[in-house]
Amino acid sequence: MVREQRLDPEVEGLWEDFHAQVNVPSEQLRQWLLTRGSGEESFGADPDLDLPQPGRAILRVLTKRKVDLTPEDIEVMQDAVDRIQSLMDAKPPRGNSDDEWRHSLLDLGHDVLVER
Repeated sequence: MVREQRLDPEVEGLWEDFHAQVNVPSEQLRQWLLTRGSGEESFGADPDLDLPQPGRAILRVLTKRKVDLTPEDIEVMQDAVDRIQSLMDAKPPRGNSDDEWRHSLLDLGHDVLVER
């Protein structure tokens, strides 16, 4: 029988917050980042390696299990939660129809049009 490894309660809480805030499925986020970064000078020879940051780091965390998190992953999760919350707190007067604001959130894996 395999025993589940216990994580720090703060990391557990951050994991939950991260997955609540990052509400775009990993494949959809990957496609968005490829679209977002698809300029003439945006990609090198291997587009998967040149996805824009911080989305690339967020995407990497989305593919992991809780027990496989590294200290760097925990930093990425905290940064993503903080950035998303900051953008949500600064919602522009046009709200969801403000493309620049919405795209900034999508770059972080959060879609304001997704109902919870």
